Amino acid sequence: MMNILIVARKEIQEGLRNRWVLATTLLLAALALTLTFLGSAPTGNVGAGALDVVIVSLSSLTIFLVPLIALLISHDAIVGEMERGTMLLLLSYPIGRWQVIMGKFIGHLAILSFATLLGYGAAAASMAATGVPIDTASWTAFASMILSSILLGAVFIAIGYLVSALVAERGTAGGIAIGVWLVCVLIYDMALLGVLVIDQGRTIGGGLLSALLLANPTDAYRLLNLGSESVGALSGMGGVADNAALGPSALIAALLAWTLAPLAAAAMVFARREL
Repeated sequence: MMNILIVARKEIQEGLRNRWVLATTLLLAALALTLTFLGSAPTGNVGAGALDVVIVSLSSLTIFLVPLIALLISHDAIVGEMERGTMLLLLSYPIGRWQVIMGKFIGHLAILSFATLLGYGAAAASMAATGVPIDTASWTAFASMILSSILLGAVFIAIGYLVSALVAERGTAGGIAIGVWLVCVLIYDMALLGVLVIDQGRTIGGGLLSALLLANPTDAYRLLNLGSESVGALSGMGGVADNAALGPSALIAALLAWTLAPLAAAAMVFARREL
């Protein structure tokens, strides 16, 4: 365990030195504050709570931004150190390769968690400072959104490690990481929407729709945060959530599986890789 924590501390220190922590925190805070002040303006017209509108806005921001940040900080975690020669030096110490993977994962997840908590927390603090009445259910949904955003980041950090363990060059890892982001965030949903429109409900039932949604971690995150009763009508995801019939426990389990499977695969590939 000590070896894992040492590697995690090393990753955090490198993140501080490379300004990753500062950059991601400022970016998330700036965008979150902008969406908070601009997005909560129409609540009087739509009859929704101010914080519910913010949850919809920040969840949409998370789907695009958090996976990209996670892939950027993780895609060269293995292949980058191998190219620089630091991985050989690190493994000359009494440390297992799986401990390197876990230490890096904890360090990168800590960086992303800090940026998310501080950035989105600033939005919540600004909303509370305005004196707008917010009920307990909205605060619970907001806290759930932050925690699930961190879990979504963990998914793509793990995917970034798998990419980094499979390729031989940093440039290739970067290209594949951008491709993964495009597929998960944009292309998959566009293709799924096209298939649903063409099918018109003839062959794709609730069970198959649920499986197709769980096959993409961003869709699981979207349903978890935008398919609930409080924000479902506002986000337009209420109907999809009803047809898919996926509860919060199933969606959280899917995100955990999407984290553990690539992480385990990355550890196995790295264990067999020659330096």
